[in-house]
Amino acid sequence: MTDHPAHQGSPDADPADPAHHSDDADTDADADTDAQAFRELLRGLRVWDVAALPSFDPAAAPGEPLPLFRQWLREAAEAGVPEPHTMTLATADAAGNPSLRTLMLHDADERGWHFASHRGSRKGQELAVRPRAALGFYWPAVGRQVRVHGPVTVAGPEESAADLHRRSTGALAAALVGRQSEVLGSVEELARASDAAWERARREPAAPVPSWTLYVLHPEEVEFFQGDAQRRHVRLNYRYQDGRWAQELLWP
Repeated sequence: MTDHPAHQGSPDADPADPAHHSDDADTDADADTDAQAFRELLRGLRVWDVAALPSFDPAAAPGEPLPLFRQWLREAAEAGVPEPHTMTLATADAAGNPSLRTLMLHDADERGWHFASHRGSRKGQELAVRPRAALGFYWPAVGRQVRVHGPVTVAGPEESAADLHRRSTGALAAALVGRQSEVLGSVEELARASDAAWERARREPAAPVPSWTLYVLHPEEVEFFQGDAQRRHVRLNYRYQDGRWAQELLWP
């Protein structure tokens, strides 16, 4: 059998053909236009497009970060920030490669900042080998950010189960689907698994999900950032050392 070049003799495949170069030039021009439009979009976006940002006097801040964090989250909710309890969680694998995802804060108390996931998920696997993490909160309506980082511990199975069953039926259904971060064969496969999980969650509101795990990040450092329209941002950093919290201001 003799192999023949594809489209042999076709002018469409001839790189010397003027029409071929014209198509390439049109494609390049379209790409340049799209890139320029994207840059103009970025430059035109407003930051903290609100009537006025709240003030923040670090001298009046409490001696520990938890009360201030609770106050700021409550004020973000009152200012209309949607889902102010959403946060970015950063973890790293054994080689130090970082990964990020957005999830919900479940609690913040004297033990630390609480979140949950499946042990077999990417975040669960990474926390198993590197039990440290960082959290990031951003509330644009008030120009505020909070960053938290420190070691992470795993709650016991009873506390993890109680955390899950305090949540909604939808949260339980999602947990029952499981297999988080595994490769999915098709959206139809997900739909079938989800339908079955929803049915079970409604039928068994206390259905067990052994892989569901509550994690607690014990803060070693918590930074509060208050944005300022003139870029005189206030950054108050708490560091835990020698059994107590120390405060320091940071240049913006």
